[in-house]
Amino acid sequence: MDITTQKPAAPPAPGPAAPEDKRAARGATRPGDRIFLGLSRGSGIFVLVLMAAIAAFLTYRASLAISKDEANFFTSFEWNPTGVPPEFGIAVLAFGTIVSSIIAMVIAVPISVGIALFITHYAPRRLGGTVAYVIDLLAAVPSIVYGLWGAIVLVPHMDGLYGWLDDYLGWTGVFAWEGGPARSLLTVGILLALMILPIITNVSREVFRQVPRMHEEAALALGATRWEVIRMSVLPFGRSGVISASMLGLGRALGETMAVAMVLSPSFDISASLLDAGGGTFAQNIASKFNEATVMGQDALIASGMVLFVITLLVNGAARLIIARRKEYSGANA
Repeated sequence: MDITTQKPAAPPAPGPAAPEDKRAARGATRPGDRIFLGLSRGSGIFVLVLMAAIAAFLTYRASLAISKDEANFFTSFEWNPTGVPPEFGIAVLAFGTIVSSIIAMVIAVPISVGIALFITHYAPRRLGGTVAYVIDLLAAVPSIVYGLWGAIVLVPHMDGLYGWLDDYLGWTGVFAWEGGPARSLLTVGILLALMILPIITNVSREVFRQVPRMHEEAALALGATRWEVIRMSVLPFGRSGVISASMLGLGRALGETMAVAMVLSPSFDISASLLDAGGGTFAQNIASKFNEATVMGQDALIASGMVLFVITLLVNGAARLIIARRKEYSGANA
């Protein structure tokens, strides 16, 4: 019996494009799309140009001041840009800014994470919504109000805490207290912790809400307790989000001005004890001295502002690197 082979049928020739395809092709080049693309691209370029302009301005004015500075700009404890010769440095300002920000982070981050976990995994829905609303209100309070509250309420009521720290931890030298007003870096750090707590809490809360429900249900099905679910599923998933939220809070603490200026008793001296009045920060020093400064004094303040600008960029860059290393924190792949 003869077996005849049949050739496969040739694919049909492409016909004319459907009207829907033509409209979709035209949609990619509509005037509205081109306008939106141009505005989006222009906005991005504008931000880059603005950052470059700020950096160029700060660098130029800072170079004018540093070139006339007779002291070491990074290690000197003096701040006398109007002297003959001018002498100024940022050692005290850098120490005060970093130390007060670290104190704020040590206090605020654990509390913020605890509040975020309580709202998302422990509290009833109505109570959680109320707590979240109060936290949102704290984020809307102006800095000047925090400063007034710190100067009028917080500072006079810190004596008890200072006395306790001196009695039990004064032997370390870091918490030694010889009396006097509580206008120190520790008080500033506590006030900053209250100010950055809403930022860290809100971001951490949103990150914890993105945890895939399947991860939690799988852990519960294996017999895990609620805390074990949080420890094994929620916290690992939201780790990078919490770190980036902490970086946002750190940026706020580094640049806070009015609240610090109203609480801190400024002096260009570094003390081993966090309870001693005195110290200073970049933002507080600029705010308190800029209006009365001469041209040379303004250039010196701008030079210190350039250092703060660089520190802030480094903090934001670190946050971006952390997010890039763990992109799955957003829950997009859940």
